[in-house]
Amino acid sequence: MLLETPTRNLGPVDHMPLKQAVEAAPPEAWFEDDVRQKSFEQHKQTRSLVMLFSTTWPNPQVQQRSGWKYFAEPATALMNEIVAAHYPPGGRVIRAMAAKLLAGSRIALHKDAHPSFAAAHRIHVPLVTNPKVDFVIRGLSHHLEEGSAYEVSNLDYHAVTNLGPDRIHFIFDYTLQ
Repeated sequence: MLLETPTRNLGPVDHMPLKQAVEAAPPEAWFEDDVRQKSFEQHKQTRSLVMLFSTTWPNPQVQQRSGWKYFAEPATALMNEIVAAHYPPGGRVIRAMAAKLLAGSRIALHKDAHPSFAAAHRIHVPLVTNPKVDFVIRGLSHHLEEGSAYEVSNLDYHAVTNLGPDRIHFIFDYTLQ
């Protein structure tokens, strides 16, 4: 969704149950679903634990993916907390994943192009981050703090560089359509 500002800080959230579950995931879980890496060139240097995913629009067909079996409970609790506090009821989550940007890697400058992004709120919750992550939106650097939720203007050009250890964000898309 295109926002008036590059990010909207939604404030602190109870991220620890999901963070602990993600950190406890077996290493091979990060390779079970590579839909994002195959579909989007800019995500080649990432790994994903994909929980929910839809590419159809305007009638999203949401699939439970491999990450759902590991994280359904803590992810649902976190999404419900954020949606209840900041968005109208009656919508649905059409994508949810934990995304790892590997140490020394980057996500190239891009803007999200799928038509659903014009209607969906893109929420990031940093689960693991470091001061050497540079998240640039509209040419401005942003440091997203662990344990806070942010809505990101993903229809603007954005890129991420990680010069520190692995960074992990929980990302989900909520739409009323």
